[in-house]
Amino acid sequence: MNILMIEDNESVSEMMQMFFLNEGWEATFKYDGKEGLDTFLTDPEKWDMITLDLNLPTMDGMEIGREIRKVSSSVPIIMLTARDSESDQVIGLEMGADDYVTKPFSPLTLIARIKALHRRSELGSEGEDDAKQSDNSFDIQTDHFKMNLKTREAYLEDKPVEGLTPKEFDLLYTMAKKPRQVFTREQLLELVWDYQYFGDERTVDAHIKKLRQKIEKVGPQVIQTVWGVGYKFDDSGVA
Repeated sequence: MNILMIEDNESVSEMMQMFFLNEGWEATFKYDGKEGLDTFLTDPEKWDMITLDLNLPTMDGMEIGREIRKVSSSVPIIMLTARDSESDQVIGLEMGADDYVTKPFSPLTLIARIKALHRRSELGSEGEDDAKQSDNSFDIQTDHFKMNLKTREAYLEDKPVEGLTPKEFDLLYTMAKKPRQVFTREQLLELVWDYQYFGDERTVDAHIKKLRQKIEKVGPQVIQTVWGVGYKFDDSGVA
């Protein structure tokens, strides 16, 4: 794995470098916001993972995240932030981050988050191991909606739902493969994020909000809220 870590705390970077090397990962460290963004933009396809601090010199992490998402909707992003307010974390997720870790953090916690996010991203990009299908076939297909795991594409009324991040795609797929089944936030955290968030349900809400915004650009809303329970996929009401 090739990681770009944009982090102005050199002690944190030096600590994580040892852990990355232990995992056999290559890592590039940038301590300035704009320099970090420029490094990404020089070769966007190079990076398998980005860890992004929010408090950075010359350019805020939120702005960097938005610029990265303009170029790539697929590269996984983990925010690192000393801010402990719910609003900052939600805004960070809404700008396109797939996960966040609040400082101070255990290096092993960050390594576990990176592995979980990378594993989900790799499974999605490769498709299911036993899938014997062409890129033109679909894993999910209804009268109005279809998804292809290999190409990471989703269509509503034959219009592509564009700009889905890895987690948004996985979230949509998890619900769409069991239409009209209601998922609690806790279930979605476990199924999509691949580990327990210990009650951090706002992560799901932030991703659902962004996912709905992208769906609404092409057609009717198919992600429904079941008040007091959670969310479900239902395209039966599409005209």
